[in-house]
Amino acid sequence: MEQKAKKYELILKQIEGLIKNEKDWLANCANSAALLFHSMEDINWAGFYLYKEGQLVLGPFQGNLACIRIAMGKGVCGTSAQERKTVIVKDVHEFEGHIACDAASNSEIVVPIIKGDQLIGVLDIDSPLTNRFDEVDGKYLEEFVEILNQYCQWTVN
Repeated sequence: MEQKAKKYELILKQIEGLIKNEKDWLANCANSAALLFHSMEDINWAGFYLYKEGQLVLGPFQGNLACIRIAMGKGVCGTSAQERKTVIVKDVHEFEGHIACDAASNSEIVVPIIKGDQLIGVLDIDSPLTNRFDEVDGKYLEEFVEILNQYCQWTVN
């Protein structure tokens, strides 16, 4: 656990260094997805879905092709967005209503992006391993989203 925390501490420093002088949410999300995809072990997708017109719409990501639109309350992303809380799924095949964009994904973590009381979207990360994500991932990815919120000028809604 301690080694995982140290890796996340480095990721948090890197993202802050990357975006602290940039307000453009699109550029920051693109770099953020790349940073997570190339820094985290055993993942096959990292990216964003943004809240637009009452649904989640695909944003910047790294990995295989993805679903473009997700209804609120549907799948892990829609559930996280609707409940406005981090959702960790140890085995996506046991999550009722899971949306299988990539058949190789077996576990998932989704962190909502909320600024003030406004839902911006979600950060979504998938893994081909079952039980890849835990509370440590949740804690640090929530901090990652807080850094994005601190620097991004969100204009997606």
